[in-house]
Amino acid sequence: MPTYTRSIELDSPRPAVWDWHLRPGALERLTPPFESSEVISSGGVADGARVVVRAGVMPGVDSVWTMEHYDVVAPEHFRDRMLRGPFDRWDHLHRFEPLGPARTRATDEISWSLPLGAIGALGDGRVRARIARMFTYRHATLAADLAEQARAEGRTLRVAITGASGLLGRQLAAFLRTGGHQVVPLVRGMPKEGEISWDPAGNWDASALDGYDAVIHLAGEPIAGGRWTVARKARIRTSRVEGTHGLVAALAKLARPPRTLISASAMGIYGDRGDELLTEASTTGADFLAEVTRGWESAAKPLGERGTRLVHLRFGVLLSPSGGALAKMLPPMLAGAGGRLGSGKQWMSWLGLDDAIYLVHRALLDDRYRGAINAVTPTPHTNADFTAVLGQVLGRPTYLPVPALVLKLLFGEMARSTILASQRLVPARLQTLGFEWRYPELEGTLRHLLGR
Repeated sequence: MPTYTRSIELDSPRPAVWDWHLRPGALERLTPPFESSEVISSGGVADGARVVVRAGVMPGVDSVWTMEHYDVVAPEHFRDRMLRGPFDRWDHLHRFEPLGPARTRATDEISWSLPLGAIGALGDGRVRARIARMFTYRHATLAADLAEQARAEGRTLRVAITGASGLLGRQLAAFLRTGGHQVVPLVRGMPKEGEISWDPAGNWDASALDGYDAVIHLAGEPIAGGRWTVARKARIRTSRVEGTHGLVAALAKLARPPRTLISASAMGIYGDRGDELLTEASTTGADFLAEVTRGWESAAKPLGERGTRLVHLRFGVLLSPSGGALAKMLPPMLAGAGGRLGSGKQWMSWLGLDDAIYLVHRALLDDRYRGAINAVTPTPHTNADFTAVLGQVLGRPTYLPVPALVLKLLFGEMARSTILASQRLVPARLQTLGFEWRYPELEGTLRHLLGR
């Protein structure tokens, strides 16, 4: 029976590494975004506890795995075995060995057998290669998350998140939970256990959040979700400006409003600026997106007047194959039909999803983070350069540009303000604060996110 073994040495004591794996969110953080997998349910790590995962077998084909934990011996090891899934047998040993009081060796050992006997065994090489990609990602993420969470120095926070089901919100909530923080999603509609219902119009009771350490506000209508009709523009403005008003109005009424409000903002506040270097001190733009983003940030002011520290993260393009711009670029690129958009001269300021999570974490912990912050790397790329690097990572040609006229005909104002707009941001505040990007270079970021 084939096996695969991989170890990593971590600068964390064994009890901390063990606790990290037992907390909610661990499996979500360890699931590579290039695997197209989703955790459906998890009963935690205990003998007999089960985990159900929907995993992509190949493009367009999913398989539901049911796994069972067993042989749980704290803090030394635990195992999980497949009860239902595409393998005849799958067994995974997680082992943790102390390397002194402050370091740990984590080892994953997997054994498997494919169906159809000798015929199925012909696929063992592909399985091994896929497992290797997966655990390269898992170990890198585990080490980075533990290192970042150590900055909290044992502090645990109570945090509420709007937009917790979105691209950033899902992974941010998982990261915070594995760090031992209490995370409460604020949801529109009927709440599940552990959630709180909120109303963007302001008609809701926020009393359960009295005395919370922070609220992270990520909710909003997708900006690049399609052509900007009159109705879509109204939804974008309402969800961001009026939604923030409604959130802040309810929080400002509390006897003890949250100490910190971290609110997503956008680089669109600067408008289309060509090659100009844009810092947080730069003037803002005059188009629809700039106007909405100004209102979005201003809507939080009443909470700041109550003494809450306000942080506005002006996100660039967030990179993840699980959603957003990169997810839309991948299908044509993988089909060999990728290329620059328009002239390709427009600047793209970007940030990998993990660094976005770590940035929010720093903003939670460090009172020096306040006001507008350009949430980007120090290495923006033109669209042509970005496309070329992505093609290199994927091993695909990038010879088929999409003319600007086609994009304008398809998407109108949205294309002019987002896809074709040039925004060359400088993260001046982050550089002053000493923020260290885990993935500052585009090629390294893409290889991590895509398992290449």
